[in-house]
Amino acid sequence: MAFSGRLITFEGIDGSGKSTQLQLLARLLGTAGYDVLTTREPGGTQLGKRIRAALLDGEHDSVDPLAELLLYAADRAQHIRQLVRPALQSGRIVLSDRFFDATVAYQGYGRGFQLDLVHQLNRLATEGLTPDLTLVYDLEVAAGLGRIRDRQTGSSVEQPDRLDREPLEFHQRVRDGYHALIAADPHRFRVISAAGSIDEVFERTCREVSTVISLTGSI
Repeated sequence: MAFSGRLITFEGIDGSGKSTQLQLLARLLGTAGYDVLTTREPGGTQLGKRIRAALLDGEHDSVDPLAELLLYAADRAQHIRQLVRPALQSGRIVLSDRFFDATVAYQGYGRGFQLDLVHQLNRLATEGLTPDLTLVYDLEVAAGLGRIRDRQTGSSVEQPDRLDREPLEFHQRVRDGYHALIAADPHRFRVISAAGSIDEVFERTCREVSTVISLTGSI
């Protein structure tokens, strides 16, 4: 049967495990017969990959905050027009690792830019496109930063990016920003505790996603 596209976005502080949950959900949806596109912001397009490198590499003060805000908007505009909207129009399910809510949380609440300005840039970049569902993986800031530190040990060393190296207070403001967004739009957001095992968190993810997409049927 015909199926209209859906946009599900994954949000949360650094170290919340949202990227892992996105990949698990993509695998499950593919098994159920859905045509799934996984993407991320920044970096979902070729231009976005270059913007991502500029934004996340280097020291924490290597990118001016205003330039950072505008680069995220530029990445999003390209992402929407080149990738996300065409996929939705063809009936695909789009799972995006971060979307415009991240800019509100990180650049609005985290950096302190006026929220009206951030929302205006988001509306311009997205042309009004809003996710069907936004999953916010909630975790204490100290726990998220601890997970980031853990990634730097063992055989597969993952270096922290520029935002990872921001002070704890910055990440707390980001988390507070997500909570404010959730309170303002409880219909779109679903809060998922990111505490516990990957499997436990995925069970919570599936419960929320099943409210908009069948996880057992196929197209």
